Amino acid sequence: MPFLRRSALLFFCAAWVFIAPRASAESALELPHPPNLGVIPAYTYDEHGKKVGEALLRADTLKNGNVWLSAESGIEAGAKTVISAELAPVEGKKTLRLISQQSRSFDAAGKAMGVLSVDHVAGMGHCVFPEKGEHQGKSVTMELPEHDRVANVPVNLLFLPLVRGEENHVSFQVMLCRAAGGPRLVDVEASVADRKTNHNGGPSYVEIRYEVDLPKMVRWFAQPFVPRLSFWFNPSMAGDWMAHRMPLYSDGPTVFVVRAGVTPGELNEH
Repeated sequence: MPFLRRSALLFFCAAWVFIAPRASAESALELPHPPNLGVIPAYTYDEHGKKVGEALLRADTLKNGNVWLSAESGIEAGAKTVISAELAPVEGKKTLRLISQQSRSFDAAGKAMGVLSVDHVAGMGHCVFPEKGEHQGKSVTMELPEHDRVANVPVNLLFLPLVRGEENHVSFQVMLCRAAGGPRLVDVEASVADRKTNHNGGPSYVEIRYEVDLPKMVRWFAQPFVPRLSFWFNPSMAGDWMAHRMPLYSDGPTVFVVRAGVTPGELNEH
């Protein structure tokens, strides 16, 4: 679920540029189906474990058989991010392939911070910058690699093979829209950070931690400034999402988005 304004904002723009799709353009990622359909109510917490707003995750099946994922999280009467993605069944398999991803974020004053969209069929990424600021509504498009591995939104599905013990690590890419330099792709690596079985009444969980794959020469001094990004899942084979921790948007406040019925303190993170 997610960074732009720099922010990783990924929202499908209604004013999408009409570009003929490349014959070979498609996502190389095959993702498992959501463990459950419907709405998952959740809450947004700050880094100190204080509840600051509501949130939700949702998975639906569309009339054409595709799967639609959406999520919203933020601070009450303040900053928020809205994300979504469409995935199509892979013929002859029990997996899904990304069709599009989208996200839009708003700052503490409720002002739109720009739009980022990814069209995997056309093989294009698209950034629309805010109406006010350095670029004043400028639109920038980038061509994705053939068989791209971009996964800004559905990382809760991407991480399920790790939760279920089917993989040891997962590599993918995230698209960023930066005021300086425009759109770019960054490599990301994810692996299991912790598996906890709680026998004292608290929740058991699997923590997946992921980070930008920094060059070795800069990793040693940049690491302390890189936000800690984690997802928590129920350790059952279904792998239900429990929580995630990340900046609300790039340069924004770090928040916990936690399933209703669980708190950050139960995940040893507040």
